[in-house]
Amino acid sequence: MHTVAVLSLKGGVGKTTVALGLASAAMRRGLRTLVVDLDPQCNATSALEPGESETDLADVLADPSPSVVGSAIVPSGWGEDVHVLVGAEDAELHNVPDPNLNRLSTLSRVLGSVNDLEIAQERPFQLVLLDCPPSLGRLTRSALVAAHRALLVAEPTMFAVSGVQRAFEAVQNERDEHNPDLQPLGVVVNRVRPRSHEHQFRINELREIFGPLVMPVVMPDRLAVQQAQGACMPIHQWGTPGAREVSLAFNLLLARVLRSGRARRSRQRSEEADDD
Repeated sequence: MHTVAVLSLKGGVGKTTVALGLASAAMRRGLRTLVVDLDPQCNATSALEPGESETDLADVLADPSPSVVGSAIVPSGWGEDVHVLVGAEDAELHNVPDPNLNRLSTLSRVLGSVNDLEIAQERPFQLVLLDCPPSLGRLTRSALVAAHRALLVAEPTMFAVSGVQRAFEAVQNERDEHNPDLQPLGVVVNRVRPRSHEHQFRINELREIFGPLVMPVVMPDRLAVQQAQGACMPIHQWGTPGAREVSLAFNLLLARVLRSGRARRSRQRSEEADDD
């Protein structure tokens, strides 16, 4: 199971849109995916339109027992291939700025045992997407402790550089302190208008500073994204020319995510062989 934290320390850049687009691309490929809605705004939960759940993220953080976790994970309105660990406004109560290690590790322990739950017995989850809030409290840090890769989301604006720098520092800090397996997957630039000289200037600026960490694929700014989310549908099923353009970009981004997962597993096997 490959776990990716989708984050930004600047609000309004579309990180939930990126998480949902990846979930849509994964569903198209037949990958069983779990979206964990860590943002107290619960936008991912709303867009995925899951059924009723007896518990939610706030309950899981308070009591990560299998029964509580199992009842907080429900199928999305998209179908059985995408499940949701349901978000909660009350999760903000757990978003303390300086949590202890036990609290930071709760989510990691939950995800480590999620494929042992009854809901995953016949078909385990293959991809986990952690939709983080735009702040560096317990919720985002817990995601970085639990994740294998961190995908940073930026917009092509003058504030993008500082936001990306702070996010990379957060990733590095958690890697040094609590999760040596964590690696930055890269920076994806969202809501790009190809004909905008300003947007191209800001993308080039990001690439000059962060080099190959800025992904070659960018997410185009298309009305179809908001339309699909408003209809609680995967972008790959929306069917307009704009939706098809965005879907192709998410397919390429997912391919990058899956390659990173294969590389991680290959490295683990190599290390295990060296130990033997």
